[in-house]
Amino acid sequence: MAETNLCAVLSCRALTKTHFELCLDAPAIANAAVPGQFVHIACGHSHLLRRPISICETKDGFLRLVFEIRGEGTEWLSRRKAGDVLDVLGPLGKGVFPLFPEDPRPVLLVGGGVGVPPLLSVARARPAHVVLGYRNEAAMILYRDFLASSDTVMIATDDGSVGTHGTVADPVSRLLEQNDYCAVLACGPKPMLRAVADLAKGKNIPCFVSMEERMGCGVGACLVCVCKTKHGDHEHNSRVCMDGPVFSADQVVWE
Repeated sequence: MAETNLCAVLSCRALTKTHFELCLDAPAIANAAVPGQFVHIACGHSHLLRRPISICETKDGFLRLVFEIRGEGTEWLSRRKAGDVLDVLGPLGKGVFPLFPEDPRPVLLVGGGVGVPPLLSVARARPAHVVLGYRNEAAMILYRDFLASSDTVMIATDDGSVGTHGTVADPVSRLLEQNDYCAVLACGPKPMLRAVADLAKGKNIPCFVSMEERMGCGVGACLVCVCKTKHGDHEHNSRVCMDGPVFSADQVVWE
């Protein structure tokens, strides 16, 4: 069960103008976390709501987080220094990325923007091919980390400055044609997730998506992060923080 932990900041550094890497001494969280989970961080006394941050990777009791400044809370978080102490709730999320340990075939990982970091722990854990989408070359977070973990890493940028000009759809389609994957795992903006899910469905390959929704409490009480899912012929509201954030793509109602 997730608990609140007071975690010391080991380092905080800028990766781009708006993306930061935060490393915490958090053995209780790091030792319990699995790929796809996240933490909820209190960002100063003036900010009532915690901020959800996906877990990038864990190692030897350390927690590595990569986040984007999107408001006052994450801007405050980007200014933390070594030795500061943060109030961190986690690990959170019951829906996680499946790793298919008995299947020798690679998984196809597809990340977009701030959806890139939570896929790194999967790439470290099993054979994977990777497609990453960014706005431009300056926004290419964690590219070298994925290169060190996977022998196939393809890039798409909105402005064409690196790799394919446009969305991840083209490189994903090409890789699906050329390789036999046990599953597609994706994290990023909802339009990207829907496109990737459609491509995987066309090849009859299981697809799992990590949904990005605004969160209030992070423990399923406030219902801010509800998304529509279906089970059989019935639709119902699922809480991304509790039931996800990872869902089978064929269960998601793509509105």
